[in-house]
Formats: sequence, C-alpha cells, structure tokens
Amino acid sequence: MSYAILLILHLAAAVAFIGTLFYQVVIWRAATSELAESSLQEVSARLSAVTRKVLHWVVLVLYGAGIGLAWHYRGVLADPFGSPFATLLTLKILLALSIVGHYLAIAVLLRRGRLTVRRNRLLHLAVLLQMLLIIVLAKGMFHFS
Repeated sequence: MSYAILLILHLAAAVAFIGTLFYQVVIWRAATSELAESSLQEVSARLSAVTRKVLHWVVLVLYGAGIGLAWHYRGVLADPFGSPFATLLTLKILLALSIVGHYLAIAVLLRRGRLTVRRNRLLHLAVLLQMLLIIVLAKGMFHFS
C-alpha cells in the first residue's frame, strides 16, 4: 500500500479515535453528571456497546496503518535517538503502545469486576492525554527535524 494511502487511513482513524474518546471523557461526562443513575444506565450500556464495535475497526486501521508507516521509516528507527525525527517517532510509538496497555488494563479490570467508574474515568483520561501528546509529537516530527 502506498505511503499516501497509509497516511490518510492513519489520520482518519486517529481523528475518529481521538474524537470518540474526547466525546466520552469530556462531553458525555459533563452532559450526564446530573442525570439519575436509573435513566443513565441503559443509554450508557448501549452507547458503550456500539462504541466498542466501531472502535475495534478504527483501532485496527489506526494501528495497522501506523505499523505500515513505521515500516516506511524502519531505517530511521534503527537508531531511535539518532535524530530529532527518530526520537519523536520513537516516543510516539512508545505512547501508542502505552495506550494499548491502558486498554488491556481496562479489559482485565472489567473481566475481574474491578473496573470502577473512577478507574474507568482515570484510565480514559490518561489515554486521551497520551493521544494529545502523540498529536504534538507527530507535528513536531516534521517541524523540528
């Protein structure tokens, strides 16, 4: 697949992923903070189910295209601290792997029945902050190198 197509797929999936998470962390929380738990539970459960189905595909495209783009820069990544570009790309990849780790933690906590509302919010906030840092690093890769 060409670099341009991988880049477009990666950017579109990143927009969808970050937008969805921003909606969940900021907008949904603010909009539902004063609703009764009984009215919120059913809508929240349905929204979560649909979000998971859609995001599985979005994440597959995001990380698949990201791997393809990283392969394009494999020579640069051979020396991860050899240039500002390589360092920023390496940090971006490490943050992307950290996000996977956070979602694995959510899955494990959910399976074990230990995912509290507070933990869920904190983990999602951490992921959102990491995503925002990835955006800054991505822009920096081409402006500081």
